[in-house]
Amino acid sequence: MEHRQEIEVSDRRVVDSLYRISTLSGNEKDPMEALEGILDEVINLFGASSASICLINANSDKLLIEVERGLSNASEGFELPMGVGITGWVALYGEPFLSPNVLEEEKYFALDDRINSEMAAPLIEGGRTVGALNVDSFEMNAFNGNDLRLLVLMAKEASRVLENMWMIQQLRRKADQLQTLVLVGQDMSGKRELKDILRTITREALSLLDCKLSAFFLYNKEEDLLNLYSLQDRNGSRSYEESLGISDSILGTSLRGQRQVQTRDLLRTEEHHFVSLIREEKLHSMLVTPVVYEDEPIGVLSLYVDRPHRFNDDEKLIASALADLGAIAAENARLYSRVFDSEESLRKSERLTTLGTLAAEIAHEIRNPLMVIRLLFDSLNLMDADEAKSKDLSVIREKLDHLEQIAGRILDFGKSREAFRKNFSLHEIIQDAVLLVRLKLEQSQVRLNVKNFEDDLIVYVDKGQIQQALLNLMLNALVAMPMGGELYIEAGCSEDGKAQVLVKDTGSGIPDDLQEKIFDSFLTGTSEGTGLGLSISKRILRAHDGDLELVESGEGGTIFKIILPKA
Repeated sequence: MEHRQEIEVSDRRVVDSLYRISTLSGNEKDPMEALEGILDEVINLFGASSASICLINANSDKLLIEVERGLSNASEGFELPMGVGITGWVALYGEPFLSPNVLEEEKYFALDDRINSEMAAPLIEGGRTVGALNVDSFEMNAFNGNDLRLLVLMAKEASRVLENMWMIQQLRRKADQLQTLVLVGQDMSGKRELKDILRTITREALSLLDCKLSAFFLYNKEEDLLNLYSLQDRNGSRSYEESLGISDSILGTSLRGQRQVQTRDLLRTEEHHFVSLIREEKLHSMLVTPVVYEDEPIGVLSLYVDRPHRFNDDEKLIASALADLGAIAAENARLYSRVFDSEESLRKSERLTTLGTLAAEIAHEIRNPLMVIRLLFDSLNLMDADEAKSKDLSVIREKLDHLEQIAGRILDFGKSREAFRKNFSLHEIIQDAVLLVRLKLEQSQVRLNVKNFEDDLIVYVDKGQIQQALLNLMLNALVAMPMGGELYIEAGCSEDGKAQVLVKDTGSGIPDDLQEKIFDSFLTGTSEGTGLGLSISKRILRAHDGDLELVESGEGGTIFKIILPKA
């Protein structure tokens, strides 16, 4: 009768323990707290000296003690290889094991010298062993076969609880990640600058995937290079420079193959990027995700962790989704940029159309007064003037003709200018242009230095138009030298046999952000300028099968080069 009562009491204790373990998934939100609750029930039920729950680390394939009760300090952070010790054997083969006397057991691995009895049962989730529940006693023969069967029951219930909690935790994490991705997508869709989009991607990747570093490399198609555009850690952006050939790194492999690539040990991998950074930060694992829009490569998103880690399918999907969002946002930003450029071009076209209409009206109105001036000038008897004045009168007569040509050209816009082209000496064209601005040079305190090619160069041009281009360059040079300076004009022959004229000043130079746009209409760096001089000059030179180029510009001055084919 007493024996039956003892069995009933024992059974009730087991049932109560199993019930309390089963309720942990509903009462606890943190799996670690649930594990500690399971250990407390196990120790109370078996009167054990110590107990532990070990789980398999997916990155190292070793058993790591997640929670313990009563073990020595040597157990802290200890990793047990699979198959080593009673616990390792149970985790490897998925079978329970009991050792009444560990001193006589070959499988035993001594982690605590006080232990004399040990038993362990596997923790199984989804048909695979994920760890082991281990119970120890300082006494010999502390456990029997019935205790082992009870431990197996408790391990099964513990596995079910952990599986449910992990699933709930995973669902919550996925829900948070999905919500974050939606918010990131909304945030990036409102950005118009590519740099803001790429920085957002690298920033959000850190929080979504719990990485130490994230980087975005932008692909330069012309140079076939991956250039580091954004590097961030948990404290924000970091300053670092890196450029990679497309075939020099795993990053290039990922982009060319348009597939994700990961490595678990960067220190042992022959990787040729972030060489010093990987060692300084002790980075171990990396996931590279290509960012591609409709087979058009944009760049790669690379994520780094400071521990051996195998990125699972969920993490890869999140990185891929983030990369896809970034690709769409980057393409939208490019489209917006094209739209804005088109609108700007339309506005310029409208201004040019208005300007053309206004110019035609002005040309029409000034043609008659100009004709009167020419007639009056021709009627004056100025043939007896001295040589200097005679030269000036000749220039005035020529410029009156030039003005009439300009007015006629505006009114006859679209007609060929070939009729005005003749063979002219390049030296003569330069000298006449200099003569027109000599007074302006004196007023601006600018010294002129003209150097001509030894053999005179003959060009087939419209003299007035080429002088107009030269005048635009010289007047721009004077504006760049408000306190005076030197202006150099040098004519010569280029390597390909064309005539060229270099116009160099000692002014302050053209700002870097304007140098690529200086030949655009209405672009000006001064409040007095119209932004048409260089644009008109370049069109004139190209119409003559030549060109106008900016050679260099900086603090030492600016050099322009006029190119013309020889007659």
